[in-house]
Amino acid sequence: MRAVVTARDIPFGGELVVSAGTIITPEARDVARSRGVTIREVKPEEVPVKATPETTVALGSDHGGFVLKESLKPLLEELGFAIHDVGVKEEKPADYPDIALAVAELVASGQVTRGIVVDGAGIGSAMAANKVPGVRAALCYDRASARNSREHNHANVLTLGGRLQTASQAEEVVRTWLATPYGGGRHQPRIDKITAIEKRYSK
Repeated sequence: MRAVVTARDIPFGGELVVSAGTIITPEARDVARSRGVTIREVKPEEVPVKATPETTVALGSDHGGFVLKESLKPLLEELGFAIHDVGVKEEKPADYPDIALAVAELVASGQVTRGIVVDGAGIGSAMAANKVPGVRAALCYDRASARNSREHNHANVLTLGGRLQTASQAEEVVRTWLATPYGGGRHQPRIDKITAIEKRYSK
């Protein structure tokens, strides 16, 4: 189904970039003309991502996960996500708890709804991220664990092992993790119990 642009979608100036083939209503064209807005059609992959908490992924790694982190960026962009990269920016020694904390805080604050942290094994980052109230970090290593962590456990941070997974294995995990919705229903009372434990010990 092709996207539709109506008068409400027209900004008050500048230009509006839309995917080629988008339907633009006559009223939208009139409003664009009256506001001096240029409507430019581009290839779907060239449309800028609107950065909202739901469409943004916080991404970080230590030195052990740097190469894998960088390899995931094109995938995230292909899937339509904006990226909030908290570092590291180069393959120099870094402490994974610092990176995990930066990603976890963005998720806990609501600035993003999901985060991904890559270190050498993925274990330490999961431990560190889970110390932040509101974060449910899961180390996933295949599609089944990725799907389970989202559907059953409502995971909002994914950790990966940059030295234990190939780029293609990690890509499968990330695709599955981002595409799987939380199941709710019978799983919610268990999530509530996790939250209750967190509240008891964060006093």
